[in-house]
Amino acid sequence: MNAPVDVLMVDDSPEDIRLVEEALRGGELPVRLHAVSDGQEALAFLERRPPYAGVPRPRLMLLDLNLPRVDGREVLSALKGDPRLRGIPVVVLSTTASPDDVLRAYSSYANCFVTKPRDLHRFFEVIRTTVHFWLRIATLPSGG
Repeated sequence: MNAPVDVLMVDDSPEDIRLVEEALRGGELPVRLHAVSDGQEALAFLERRPPYAGVPRPRLMLLDLNLPRVDGREVLSALKGDPRLRGIPVVVLSTTASPDDVLRAYSSYANCFVTKPRDLHRFFEVIRTTVHFWLRIATLPSGG
């Protein structure tokens, strides 16, 4: 059996986090989902600052844009501006796809922008397909 792959989800919606956990449970690729609810926690996790000292480096990040304290746009800019972290692919998951948000996300080097589907079956399909692509099909830099 394959070792689980670490994915960091940054979202302030406990419901969306639960749905992503459910979508990834029992898939062909074992995923260990780490979830934080705001941008400040995301940066602490990525930089392995307390209380996240010793956490694994995620192989993929699922990032909501509208977050409390530090928003997702700031997290994306900080991550892509750090040479130690910029190789982590970032999939922006948003409830809306305003042209300004899409442009700003890609201008800040998001790897992908996905609008969260409202239909549950489609939501599961989109999450599974996106994670499968980034962790099974795309060639990613190694790093720890």
